[in-house]
Amino acid sequence: MPMGQNLLLLAPSAAVLALLFTRYLAARVARFSEGPPNVVEIAEAVRQGASAYLRRQYTTVAGIFAVMLVVLLLLSRFGYVSVWTPLAFLSGGFFSALAGFIGMKQATNSAARTAMAAKESLNGGLQVAFSAGAVMGLTVVGLGLVHISFWYYFLSWFYQGDTAVVMTTLLTSSMGASFLALFARVGGGIFTKAADVGADLVGKVEAGIPEDDPRNPAVIADNVGDNVGDVAGMGADLYESYVGAIIAAASLGLSAGLGLKGTVLPIVLAGVGVLCSIAGTFAVRVGETASQGALLAALRRGVYLAAGLIVVLTYFLIQVLVPGHLGLYWAILAGLVAGIIISLVSEYYTSSEYKPTKDIADSAQTGPATVVISGLSVGMLSTAVPTLVVGIAILASYYLSQLGGPANFDLGLYGIALAAVGMLSTLGITLATDAYGPVADNAGGIAEMGGLGKEVRERTDALDALGNTTAATGKGFAIASAGLTALALLAAFRDQVAKAMADQVIARDGALATLGKAAAFQKVYPGVVASLDAKVTLLNPQTLVGLLLGAVLPFLFGALTMGAVGRAAQKIVEEVRRQFREIPGLMEGKAKPDYRRSVDICTRAALREMVVPALLAVVMPIGVGLLLGVNAVLGLLAGATISGFIMALMMANSGGAWDNAKKYIEGGVHGGKGSAAHKAAVAGDTVGDPFKDTSGPSLNILIKLLSMVALAFSSFILANTLFR
Repeated sequence: MPMGQNLLLLAPSAAVLALLFTRYLAARVARFSEGPPNVVEIAEAVRQGASAYLRRQYTTVAGIFAVMLVVLLLLSRFGYVSVWTPLAFLSGGFFSALAGFIGMKQATNSAARTAMAAKESLNGGLQVAFSAGAVMGLTVVGLGLVHISFWYYFLSWFYQGDTAVVMTTLLTSSMGASFLALFARVGGGIFTKAADVGADLVGKVEAGIPEDDPRNPAVIADNVGDNVGDVAGMGADLYESYVGAIIAAASLGLSAGLGLKGTVLPIVLAGVGVLCSIAGTFAVRVGETASQGALLAALRRGVYLAAGLIVVLTYFLIQVLVPGHLGLYWAILAGLVAGIIISLVSEYYTSSEYKPTKDIADSAQTGPATVVISGLSVGMLSTAVPTLVVGIAILASYYLSQLGGPANFDLGLYGIALAAVGMLSTLGITLATDAYGPVADNAGGIAEMGGLGKEVRERTDALDALGNTTAATGKGFAIASAGLTALALLAAFRDQVAKAMADQVIARDGALATLGKAAAFQKVYPGVVASLDAKVTLLNPQTLVGLLLGAVLPFLFGALTMGAVGRAAQKIVEEVRRQFREIPGLMEGKAKPDYRRSVDICTRAALREMVVPALLAVVMPIGVGLLLGVNAVLGLLAGATISGFIMALMMANSGGAWDNAKKYIEGGVHGGKGSAAHKAAVAGDTVGDPFKDTSGPSLNILIKLLSMVALAFSSFILANTLFR
């Protein structure tokens, strides 16, 4: 068995180990008490609400998947895609949904246990919440590698080693994961932010009651939303990011001239990253202190240990698998370092430990308008350094990957794709620090509703404030990786179109056909690539129109998702006001609100509003390709990647800064809770909620799904476009 195939066994082995380790972590969390009956009742209400929403969401999405399946079956019937493409698409969506579902189940089973553990110690609360987050992180990477490994081995056997067809089919499976993830992110984001905005505006601002007060009719919906949006949606989101980056890099390994080893390298690298992430989880410990700096340092230790192990092990992996290409090692490190820098930048702009968030809190003293202005300013400013870092990472990975050999454009593109995989190589633990946040947030809500006492709430608030920062850094990390992955997918689309064009030339020329498939392709392909690249310029009106359409698409998508949150939040506001007005004794705590009504309103609104934004990603590349040609599609993908990347960063960091500015004031500055400054900060936070948890993170998926759809339909577009 070749060396590449031997090393490839590391990926499924690491995946199985990760999934077994999640069982251990889940069992460890289950040993903690869920608390007295009233706390268990609250936790059960959240569990039931989250499960009911996901069942309805997946049922709705299943109908849309059925339509896409029929379309792909027709494409397969007419020879545009392989016979296994429709099933690969379905499996990608299934595993993406499964990753989100498992994460949601673990989060809803852990929130009350986190609150009870925090009753004993801060470290206890951190351990339970982080273990729940680690279940999510390691489930995502474990399922991702199981999925990739199965299809790689099966398709390699079925197509007898025709790696080009194998990778094309695998890319379509990644499209299925992205398609499901977009629905999950948009739908979950609309649900969670509608509930959050409605609960805050009426409960905290109008009624003047504390956050997570059990008298608030939207409080259970708010806690349900944390799980379906920030956990299930995020799990599906990062599953598709992880799988997409690996498959994009593997597909470009062939074009780079590295053969089978180039295809195997990113898959094996991901397997090494899983092992390093597991090791990193053991480094997360903290003493009994409420300092956010100490908590953040504890989580960083785990991430930095995993990253350090990657640095060492990847060197030996490159030396064994692709000797003579040490430049690829430096390309991977460029991506890893860029991810860490972007995380630190996001932390600076969103943590209440630093000046930008404190400045937003100071601006709250003059009212909501200045809070909104300050938050937008911080978000816009925060895009500069990450954009510069990603630009440097692109250049560094492109040129470093070619060290020691002749200039090779395709090898440079492969280096950029490996940088994206390097950035995501520690996703198992990076996602653990991100997913821990919603668990800590829910724990705080349960502590408040369950009456667990002031000390417990202070500890869960400390964990929650850290969660806001890790969520913001996690979003910055995800956005940066999305930008690099989208660039790799754009290169894969160009490569796929060139191959399809070469096949068309060979089919039309009988003399070429007599040379044999491989020889004819080698003769035609270089000229086709040169011709295609010459047409994709800013002077080509098709490309320019595609760029414009791509640049405006994230704004259109953002408008649709923000509007959806606004409409759903209005209904929640009206419902909370109605219950406060019509239920006797509710404000006095003598009657219970109708929690289910608020959950139902959010569910129906989210399912109705998520369809149109998600379908944009499918309709646009196909429509532009058929009307304007593949040059315009390349422009569309480039424009959407650049515009969406910057817009997503701005939204994520503005939202995180607004949220932590509010919590900074709640800590006692500028009058603390209930003050005019606090009410102004709450207004800023309500604007930031859909920024950071609906529109912003959904843009990650949008820019990649556009490329995935373009790849899947490339042959169909090329054969049927109006522009030849």
